[in-house]
Amino acid sequence: MKKRFNLCLALMSVMLLSPNYIFGMHIMEGFLPVGWAIFWMAASLPFVILGIKTISKTFNQNPNQKLLFALVTAFVFILSALKMPSVTGSTSHPTGTGLGAILFGPMPMAVSGLIVLLFQALLLAHGGISTLGANVFSMAIAGPFVSYFVYRLLKGTNKKVAVFAAAALGDLLTYVVTSIQLALAHPDPVSGVMGSMTKFLSIFAVTQIPLAIAEGILTVIVFELIVNYQKEGGYQLERIN
Repeated sequence: MKKRFNLCLALMSVMLLSPNYIFGMHIMEGFLPVGWAIFWMAASLPFVILGIKTISKTFNQNPNQKLLFALVTAFVFILSALKMPSVTGSTSHPTGTGLGAILFGPMPMAVSGLIVLLFQALLLAHGGISTLGANVFSMAIAGPFVSYFVYRLLKGTNKKVAVFAAAALGDLLTYVVTSIQLALAHPDPVSGVMGSMTKFLSIFAVTQIPLAIAEGILTVIVFELIVNYQKEGGYQLERIN
């Protein structure tokens, strides 16, 4: 089991070193008007602050969970940096935040997502600084909250189904929120915000639905690896809410 866990980490490292990440679908630098950029930064800030407090409390209670949080953040970085061409020449990608929301709850994922998005914006030209608040809100706040509550709702029936549904629906909700953000900032001249939102949702749905399914399956696999690694190795890494 330990070899399988190490193999998983090695594969993740290989994907991390793969090039060609630049055009992923975080909202790009300069695409939001200044007012909306400030609004989403202000909306995301309280969640990030609460996330920092939650992480600090968690690490004080169990320092071993630092390794798990680092793994979760790396998982988010890798998946959200992968891209798939979408209908209009833009791209879609998985988010990876569902796993962390299941293991740590939604608040710490605001911090994890902020770290990931900041590094991607600075190092990979993926997203932007002015749009950081909007991207954090959609990928690291809205998505993880959905994943967390879906998992809590379903985990008493079948845990694998719960993990799959949590990751997949969290991924989809991220793109719903992104579509809303883009529609609010760039309403259609004729049909307004609703018309613009419908266009964005229909464009992303073509690629994002299969990506959400794939992310759900991958999250189940990684979740099982973490749980089995803990059981076989006797490590107290896991924090399942």
